[in-house]
Amino acid sequence: MKKTFRIRIAIITIIVISIIAFCIYKFIQNDSKKYEIAKVNEYNYFLLKQNNLYGVIDKKGNTIINVQYDDIKIPNPEKAIFICYKGKDTKVLNAEKQDILTQYEKVEPIRLKNIASDLMYEKSVLKYYENGKYGLINFEGKKITKAIYNEIDSLPYKEGELIVKQDEKYGVINIKGTELVNIEYDQISVDGYYTEENQYKYAGYIVSNKTNEGYRYGYIDYNGEILEEIEYNELSRVTDVEDNENVYILCAKNGQYGITKNGKELIQNEYQSINFSKINNLFLIEKNKKYGITDLNGKIIVPVEYKQIDTLGIYLYANNEQGTTVYNSEGNEVNIDANIGILDTANDKYRIRINTEENAKYGVIGKDGKQIIEEKYNYIEYLYDNYFIVSNENSKLGIVDDKDNIKVEIINDSVQKIKDTNIIQTTIGQTTQLFSKEMKKVCEMENAIIEENEDYIKIYNSEQTKYFNQDGKELKNTEVYKNNTLYAEENNGKWGFSDINGNMKIGYRYEKVTEFNEYGFAAVKLNGKWGAIDEQGKEVSNLVYEFKDDVIPSFIGKYYKVTYGFGEFYFTDQT
Repeated sequence: MKKTFRIRIAIITIIVISIIAFCIYKFIQNDSKKYEIAKVNEYNYFLLKQNNLYGVIDKKGNTIINVQYDDIKIPNPEKAIFICYKGKDTKVLNAEKQDILTQYEKVEPIRLKNIASDLMYEKSVLKYYENGKYGLINFEGKKITKAIYNEIDSLPYKEGELIVKQDEKYGVINIKGTELVNIEYDQISVDGYYTEENQYKYAGYIVSNKTNEGYRYGYIDYNGEILEEIEYNELSRVTDVEDNENVYILCAKNGQYGITKNGKELIQNEYQSINFSKINNLFLIEKNKKYGITDLNGKIIVPVEYKQIDTLGIYLYANNEQGTTVYNSEGNEVNIDANIGILDTANDKYRIRINTEENAKYGVIGKDGKQIIEEKYNYIEYLYDNYFIVSNENSKLGIVDDKDNIKVEIINDSVQKIKDTNIIQTTIGQTTQLFSKEMKKVCEMENAIIEENEDYIKIYNSEQTKYFNQDGKELKNTEVYKNNTLYAEENNGKWGFSDINGNMKIGYRYEKVTEFNEYGFAAVKLNGKWGAIDEQGKEVSNLVYEFKDDVIPSFIGKYYKVTYGFGEFYFTDQT
């Protein structure tokens, strides 16, 4: 008995140890899949260009790398690591102009794809070349992976993830070197799923291999779990379903389409087409030239027997020889004129009502169905609070409230709410107007440029600059540039600089100026030419530069900024 008992205890102990070991393994595995994208909090280094050669300056305008290279890449402008190209030679230099990472044959930055930004490289890793293969290192030169890959490149849309090639097959690793997708596919792409909050974090991978009958496709979710084996002729994610954890896949076999959810069949592969309606969260399915509707659970709520089904707002309009039947989003028939469409708004007090019988006129009703604004507009869009953007028969735009009182005249070419603010921007030709949250006009400016910042917006042209908070209240420059010691001030058409108490420090002598930037330099204009001064008023750049009227220059020391491409820039002192 005792021997049997000891054996049982030993078996139980082995099982418990195995479970603990497995849990530890899974924890380590999952932890290795997590990565953090480096944040750039401060720009310390900048590209300098002169006579088509490149160097590097710091944020005070001091030369760090002499101008002598055909090209220079700065992967992370916060860190002193510069990849310098001259002819066929490549050097990696630090701020002391010393060669670093010389233990590797070649070191290169990894350029991001599908991104419009001045931060265009992976900001914490580099790829190195050794014995004909590539691997990953960090900025200190420590190996993250061995040199085992034929290629390493960025994965479009997903910063921090890299597509790698090995023995003619592709896979995905992250910047920690962890394999996210096995290296066994002929092609890999990102499914395109995007949310405002998480960007492409929850996007998965469409993978494919070439067969004798052409490419076949499968799907791997963002956790690396295979949801669809490689067996489909076509495959795509239904990206309009905004659900981070549930993946809807449109997949085709032999020309027949179906839908899966998290790898399980939702709609069988027996339809000629399937389309998703984001307004109703429903699938429009087609079979033998007849149409029907399913919900997100795959349940057919409108039978596949109609010649055409239109979605206009919250209702579905199904047409056949007998006429039009109107359904709601649950598939129940509703008693409503087939010429009337109803759209929900972000405010459950209001719905947009569209009469399509004659040239589609728009109005507004309450949640009880009572008319609030009669159907007389060519277009209506809910804005916020009790305001609506409306368009008249001349395609001009304005704003009315829920009593149909005109708050912004219906004379504009465009009307929009500036993102993340309660400010309304309108344009008429070259004139821009801004309206506050209460629909009061707070600014009118010709040929205006608007910059959106975290705490304020800036609107400016060649003659003036104004600032507003998110609700449209005008701000003083002293409220915007809280860390500055000097502020631009105008008097009788001349500009100078005063301190926060209004004491003049640099007299009224310039035709135009900018505020001092975060590096301590202001652009100033005299006799039609621009240059720069420091916070002591010393001219650190000769006033010799001419720019177009809509260009407001920015300087670091004697060098001005040139922006090109998709957000890329360099500094120069050439006229």
